[in-house]
Amino acid sequence: MRHSAWFGSAVVLTVGGGEIVSHLVGSGHQQMATGPGTLSIVQLSDSHLGFRGAANTDVTGSFSRAIERVNSLDRRPDFVMHTGDLTHLATPAQFDQVKQMMTGLLTGQVHTVPGEHDAIDDAGQKYRSAFGAGSRGDGWYSFDAKGVHVIALVNSLNLKKLGHLGADQLEFVRKDVAGLSGDTPIVVFSHIPLFAMYPAWGWGTDDAVLALSYLRRFASVTCLNGHVHQLFTKTEGHVTFHSATTTAYPLPHPGDGPAPAPVTLPAGRLRQALGIRDVTYQRGSGSPVVRDHDLA
Repeated sequence: MRHSAWFGSAVVLTVGGGEIVSHLVGSGHQQMATGPGTLSIVQLSDSHLGFRGAANTDVTGSFSRAIERVNSLDRRPDFVMHTGDLTHLATPAQFDQVKQMMTGLLTGQVHTVPGEHDAIDDAGQKYRSAFGAGSRGDGWYSFDAKGVHVIALVNSLNLKKLGHLGADQLEFVRKDVAGLSGDTPIVVFSHIPLFAMYPAWGWGTDDAVLALSYLRRFASVTCLNGHVHQLFTKTEGHVTFHSATTTAYPLPHPGDGPAPAPVTLPAGRLRQALGIRDVTYQRGSGSPVVRDHDLA
């Protein structure tokens, strides 16, 4: 799972048939969907506001650049989803800072799910005070947008090693999709991957199999996560998983070292490892188009 093209354009690693295939994104191999019925989404992740370290001495500046990158896209997103670790230490000041900065996004709505760094000392209470309006339980929720059903899950609060959803949230998922027809496109957001990307580092969710069992009857399911600070794609049947990069600092590829610690890149290379993602879905087109953009 190691890849040498760390310093170039963003790299997607796709698992299929027992092998790993990599390709560069942003080179024109995918065309963004257009048209009046097109749903446009932007994913931000792992801004870690409050982080102080050599891997990125200005995470606030990087997040500002990410917001500028979103606003420069050729289509205004219907909504932006931040998939967790908005803050590094879950302080009220850090939550206020990221909330104020995201008001600068040119989008219809901004949604979030928490990461483990957003719940360091209080099981996510401060996070929910800042971002939990309208959510259920520990912060999960769903909504519909232009024919797509969106589910926002929380798997970063009750951690032992792997991510965890819990019985209440699993029941929420079951009931939430029970009345939907099988041709409804589903987009699921979470912080920690819903597939076993690298369990030795906690990069997976221990009860995700049951949640996914409620979704496998749908023709198109796209699961988007953060947490791992790097691009990775995996497809299982009609379900495709996309891990996102970060706006803060890179983490090592799975197995490169004993634990995932911030990676300090050579001078001038950091922005190429950071980025945003835009996702477009046009009704009747099958699966969404996913494009990743670095901050260089």
